[in-house]
Amino acid sequence: MIVTTTHERRPTRQITLAHPTNPVVVGGDAPVSVQSMTITKTADVDGTLAQIYALYAAGADIVRCTCNDLEAAEGLARIVPRSPVPVVADIHHQYKFALAALEAGVHCLRLNPGNIRRPEHIKLVAQECKDRAVPVRIGVNGGSLDPKLYEKYGGVTPEAMVESAEIELALFAEVDFDDVKISVKASSVPLMIDAYRLLSERTDHPLHLGVTEAGPPPAGLIKATAGIATLLAEGIGDTIRYSLTADPVEEARAGRQLLEAMGLRERKNIDLIACPSCGRAEIDVIDVAKRAQEAFGDREIPLQVAVMGCVVNGPGEAKDADLGIAAGRQKGHLFVKGTNVAVVPEDEMVPALVEWAEFIHEHGVEAAIARADTAKAAREAERDRAKLLAEQGDDANASEQKVELIHKRVDS
Repeated sequence: MIVTTTHERRPTRQITLAHPTNPVVVGGDAPVSVQSMTITKTADVDGTLAQIYALYAAGADIVRCTCNDLEAAEGLARIVPRSPVPVVADIHHQYKFALAALEAGVHCLRLNPGNIRRPEHIKLVAQECKDRAVPVRIGVNGGSLDPKLYEKYGGVTPEAMVESAEIELALFAEVDFDDVKISVKASSVPLMIDAYRLLSERTDHPLHLGVTEAGPPPAGLIKATAGIATLLAEGIGDTIRYSLTADPVEEARAGRQLLEAMGLRERKNIDLIACPSCGRAEIDVIDVAKRAQEAFGDREIPLQVAVMGCVVNGPGEAKDADLGIAAGRQKGHLFVKGTNVAVVPEDEMVPALVEWAEFIHEHGVEAAIARADTAKAAREAERDRAKLLAEQGDDANASEQKVELIHKRVDS
């Protein structure tokens, strides 16, 4: 089930990227879509297709490919018919490559109004797109605005970026073309947020969100998430892209995970939760959680899975998880929706999680509990819990001792 965020989504018109078997609608009440961009040479047809399929598997709904020369346009003609998702041609400087990409059959164009500026060229491309029912993304970038706008506004400002988009929209309107989505990206998160907020007040076209040149993870992930998530929480945004200095598969995966975390897309892969560990932990929680994440990989198992450091509080704290494991003495206690179902050796905890997750995904929670000896599993969990409490007490981190010291300091 999709859970709505605090703010209702801003009403926008819709555009459709008309892939023959997997069309994607952007805007209106359509799900927020995830985009990424190939980093292969588009002329390398097989290499580019391999990357497109990898992006699709990681959660990308739309993939963009550069079209910067004749060989790239020729590559698109061979790539587009074999792509599992709509393909957007990325165009800079030379309008003729936009026309070539249209001949190649792309499902959308991205035009940068900062470096294709002659009105007759822009209108010609818009007319061709109108005739073919191919939408355009007006892709404004704070680093490549028309010099006249830098001069008018004294640098890169939200107003300058929004005006760049509005100038392009006005030229499109001259040929009665409005099948458009817009982005106003910047590498500065505050600038990007302010630009999109302003743009959302000025137009009802769907918006493509992104922080451009965010950089490598983890800093790049943090920057991109700060900008994109802020706007999505305000109801602004219809499609997103993480622009990372990394394998683009990481972009697609991050975009999908963000939308799932915000309740804007149904869960596709597992949601792995784990305790932060404490003095009572019987395992290296960080290591087990990491190995579990790697073991699940891109398996399409839309469950919440918990890794907990001890059997004292773990099952209770993660009782709402579909499946979890809590460490005991050289063993792991598996639980399903808070019910103990099995005990496994410590070195089999991760494989057991995967096996039980696959069973639950195929047969359901009730069937998983029904196949277990829950009474035996509960007895063993209680035994380990009692032993830990006897050895470490209720306050394994000595927090209550600290509270007493605080009172002595304050009350004396």
